[in-house]
Amino acid sequence: MADKKRARLSAGPRAIVGTYSAGADRSRSGEPPKANWPVVAVTMVITLLVAIWAAVASDNFDSVVGGITGWLTESLGWLYIATVAIALIFMIWIALSKAGAIRLGPDHSKPQYSLFSWSAMLFAAGIGIGVMFYSVAEPLAQYSTPPVGEGMTEQAYNEAIAWTLFHWGVSGWALYALMGLAFGYYAYRLNMPLAIRSALYPLIGKRVNGPIGDAVDVAALLGTIFGVAASLGIGVVQLNFGLNMVFGLPEGRGMQIALVALAVGVAAISAVSGVDKGIKRLSEANVYLATALLLFVLFTGRTGWLLNSVVKNMGDYLAWLPRWTFETFSYSQDPAATADWMANWTLFFWAWWVAWAPFVGLFLARISRGRTFRQFVIGTLCVPFIFVALWASILGNTALDRAVNSKDHDFLQTAVDSPERGFYTLLDGLPGGTIVVFIAILVGLLFFVTSADSGALVMAKFSSISQDPQQDGAPWMRLMWSGAVAVLTIAMLQVGGIATLQMATLIMGLPFMVVVYLIMVGLMRSIRMETAQVDSRAIALHSAISGRTLPSGNDLDWENRLDRTSTWPSEQTAHRYVVQIAKPALESVATALRARDYDATLLVADSKDTKVPQLDLSVIFGEDPVFRYQLYPVISTTPEFAVREGASDKLDNGKNYVRLEVFGMNGSLGFDVFGYTRAQLINNVLDLFDRHLEYLHMQQGFSGERDLTEFTSDAPEWGEDFGKQ
Repeated sequence: MADKKRARLSAGPRAIVGTYSAGADRSRSGEPPKANWPVVAVTMVITLLVAIWAAVASDNFDSVVGGITGWLTESLGWLYIATVAIALIFMIWIALSKAGAIRLGPDHSKPQYSLFSWSAMLFAAGIGIGVMFYSVAEPLAQYSTPPVGEGMTEQAYNEAIAWTLFHWGVSGWALYALMGLAFGYYAYRLNMPLAIRSALYPLIGKRVNGPIGDAVDVAALLGTIFGVAASLGIGVVQLNFGLNMVFGLPEGRGMQIALVALAVGVAAISAVSGVDKGIKRLSEANVYLATALLLFVLFTGRTGWLLNSVVKNMGDYLAWLPRWTFETFSYSQDPAATADWMANWTLFFWAWWVAWAPFVGLFLARISRGRTFRQFVIGTLCVPFIFVALWASILGNTALDRAVNSKDHDFLQTAVDSPERGFYTLLDGLPGGTIVVFIAILVGLLFFVTSADSGALVMAKFSSISQDPQQDGAPWMRLMWSGAVAVLTIAMLQVGGIATLQMATLIMGLPFMVVVYLIMVGLMRSIRMETAQVDSRAIALHSAISGRTLPSGNDLDWENRLDRTSTWPSEQTAHRYVVQIAKPALESVATALRARDYDATLLVADSKDTKVPQLDLSVIFGEDPVFRYQLYPVISTTPEFAVREGASDKLDNGKNYVRLEVFGMNGSLGFDVFGYTRAQLINNVLDLFDRHLEYLHMQQGFSGERDLTEFTSDAPEWGEDFGKQ
């Protein structure tokens, strides 16, 4: 085991103390990702078998899927409800606990995007073709057929928007936050592959690279495929009606197949021609179009009443959220009707959120490197939901106002019987209706094709093997998954339209729910280990303080300490310090550790951004976490006060200086040791070594995998996490 760790920790840098065998280079060499063939084969076979079954035996397929859905609703509906409730509670706990201070990346990492840019991207994540579809269809459906009681009553009227907000609210976003947190934590903090299986590493260790990990990835892929297919199916029927309304294009399977082909075609062009940035810009522009559309509806309608309704709807939602989160309607006086409502609404939505969780979670993780757990969870739960709430409340209340207050019963019946017609029919009744509908079609079409493209990108990522979290799957894999989703969507629409897609999503979401629980348990164990690291610092502090005092009882030379804090070294000065002071000091520590039978190694390696070498002292403890003391040179801007206060005699150059920061396995510890004497530096190493030993002692009672450093390379480069604001 030690030899394997040594190979992992030391592939490239030169050993000064200790020996090692060169291992695999995990330095993101740019090698193309490889297909994970077991995952690809199993997922593709299941997807195609389902599609073929639906195409050649539609009645039998519809009967079987309907029967399974009925059984799931009756027997396992509680599991869907409990899973989402537990995920929401778990994420709130993370945000409020001291675990909220952990970063999605090394301890020294800074957010890649400003707070405004990050919030804008989260805002955009809340928009999609599904929100457009259900913002009108669901409030009218809930008013017409509520889960309990009579429809078209004052109670149904009051609850209609609140139910819509519940199904699109923080409960579902908690699932996205959970997946995004798992992706970001294991990939950016622990350097593991950006894959679902990485989240299981604390539970089963290296077995994630075997059949268990493959099974998890298959479950995630199947959920994503059916979730994307459901979204494409909903988008197809809605866009088909809009195109018929504006351009007179026929409604039917032929046109729907053409729209699916369009989405696949865009994904194919994106994959093979490298126009991903163009697709991204279209998606960003679409956010502005959608916002403009929302504001148009607000200001051409009963603006004051709509804003009053938004506030009321939010209050109702927040008041009823705790009760509805756990609502299974087990005391319903009409169990059959309630079960049917649950299958069509809450259970379908929860399964849909579960299916999309890996997809959206990956996006959230990629834009959130450097954020703390607390920032990530609060931002993910709140920012997208604000837009969803505004959209559903403004559009939904406009629809209810027309159906109820204006007594447009034909509109109500049309939207309930054919939900895909409700959105465009509502817009057609506004001033400039045809133009508004055309803009809405454009918005929906862009959401439609970008969802297909993004879905293919994520599925290719999940079915690839790559050590680089930023590396996407091969273009041919994106083409393959686009085609598979297209075939599945068309087959499902042929059987029974949106209803069949809903039932299939409900079924396929079940296996991944098991993975959701495993991810929460894995994160709990990881958080426990992170917390133990923090606690070990306080316990080891007494030893550190004692080591700072000379035998005579006098403090170390305070004037030398003051000189050190007022010096801003150049690369040449820092290089001289590393060679003359730091390197001999760490050599002495490594030699002494080896003399006491510790498996210690000291490496020296070139640095990416400076000529100052880095030193990497590591000690391996078998199956337990590795101790690392890495001196890493960080180029920093000289503070203004250094020049202003007349400290120029301490400056080697006026613009930048070098900090020799101490790094552990999780990144920078935040302090600079330049100017330490040999004895001070040795004491600092021993302080941190004592802390690590205390941490190992605290870990002894932990179950599962205790060492999460499997994918950490030797003398890692940390430069990408500096200088990002």
